[in-house]
Amino acid sequence: RLLFPMISTVEELRAAKEHVRRVQEQLKAEGVRFRERIPIGIMVEVPSTALTIDRFAPEVDFLSIGTNDLIQYTLAVDRVNQRVAHLYQPSSPAIHRLLHAVIETAHRFRVPVSACGEMAADPRFTVLLLGFGLRRFSVAPVAIPMVKHVVRSVTMAQAESIAERALTFATAAECDDFLQERICALLPAI
Repeated sequence: RLLFPMISTVEELRAAKEHVRRVQEQLKAEGVRFRERIPIGIMVEVPSTALTIDRFAPEVDFLSIGTNDLIQYTLAVDRVNQRVAHLYQPSSPAIHRLLHAVIETAHRFRVPVSACGEMAADPRFTVLLLGFGLRRFSVAPVAIPMVKHVVRSVTMAQAESIAERALTFATAAECDDFLQERICALLPAI
């Protein structure tokens, strides 16, 4: 599989795919064996891609939501700058709406979608993403046991109910409080 990062326009995607096609032609001309049908995907990590995901979905084989960058670019917050890092909010209503829309659109186009980044490894957001319909998580090895525990401990009905309610909040603080309360109730050991 081939995953292109930081794609922000369909033109960029098409240009990248054209480069792949040209390299394949060169390999073929040189008699080098290669896999002719390489699944191609993109990272969804900039708002322009998330907002026009219905234009990208028909042109890719899979999607991967890069939550760290998507949050940073959507909220215009440099997460490593200590003066503004507190504004980096995974619970932002804007972020939740974007994630929900991307996942829903991927399903509509029958394109596999995953999420990576710190958000995918946080139990509060693991449940939220499950409720949005996400079924593939890419997390650091150290987070795998926790994510498995969350996925195995929460029903889909519970996750969907949490996700539906999370989309109603006007502020990140309200959503944070709600998600924390629900996780504590469902998974007290965490």
